[in-house]
Amino acid sequence: MRDTAETVTSSLDVDGPLAPRQGFWQLLRQNRLAIIGLAIFVVFFCIALLGLGLTSGRNPTFDPAMVRLQEKLRPPFSGPNLETLRSEEVPRLGVYVFGTDDLGRDVFARMLQGAWVSLTVGFVAVGISVFIGIFMGGIAGYFGQNHTFIDTLIMRFVDIMLCFPSFFLILTVVALLPASMYNIMIVIGLTSWMGTTRFVRAEFLSLREQDFVTAARALGVSNFRIIFRHMIPNAMAPVLVSATIGIATAILTEAGLSFLGFGVPPPHATWGGILSDGKRFIFDAPWLTFAPGIAILIVVLAFNLFGEGLRDILNPKLRERY
Repeated sequence: MRDTAETVTSSLDVDGPLAPRQGFWQLLRQNRLAIIGLAIFVVFFCIALLGLGLTSGRNPTFDPAMVRLQEKLRPPFSGPNLETLRSEEVPRLGVYVFGTDDLGRDVFARMLQGAWVSLTVGFVAVGISVFIGIFMGGIAGYFGQNHTFIDTLIMRFVDIMLCFPSFFLILTVVALLPASMYNIMIVIGLTSWMGTTRFVRAEFLSLREQDFVTAARALGVSNFRIIFRHMIPNAMAPVLVSATIGIATAILTEAGLSFLGFGVPPPHATWGGILSDGKRFIFDAPWLTFAPGIAILIVVLAFNLFGEGLRDILNPKLRERY
């Protein structure tokens, strides 16, 4: 009997946690748009890591800051001229894959570096906003019933933040601060946590009446342990969806700031900065506009598709369509 009980217990321990994962991946495979978004995200992540390794260091493989005035405005997939071939400044691939800009800099190298900048800004900014949103939403949702003042104070502050146009608020703050990639990430994160706060508060309002929360209170578990150990893991579904779509918004915001000249400063290359440099040569060198524009479009669309797929999969009411 003891062996049978141990066998049943071990099988429950192994199969129990795996069943939700298997159901999640099964639903994900049925959502083709989410799979496409996830595949593009994985490719973008690999390209960003590759760009970090190839464009950084003292002697980078691809130098995005190298100026070759004799090679300016070269079209895509064109080779260097004779003067460049005689020097040691020939491109590593033998051709300029995405052409060159008005200073003769390799657009392919600048796109690689811009991918890493976009990925870093997106993930760090969303990490800051999710952390603040979970904390504020958890406090408001858990203490809102017995301490109405706390809930009212937090939610009115959220309403005040939502009254300001986010992009113009970010633009104003960035214009007053020194130009830095870290300032861009922090400012975007500090101005985009309101949606996560609302999602977490709504989940906490329904979770705090559940039996496991009542049992934890009866056992004398502290409020903060109940919030961060028991309730937050059960409220992460809308947060994951919000964070996925928030990464796309952060990348788009950083590109917009760089396009206006308030983004990540040189020598870092950004997709928005490449787009801004190319607007003056849109008829003479359209590749300077198409390369970063299409990259931003594909990456933002991929994150949005994957986020919408997560929303459908994690929402029990919408699972029936699959």
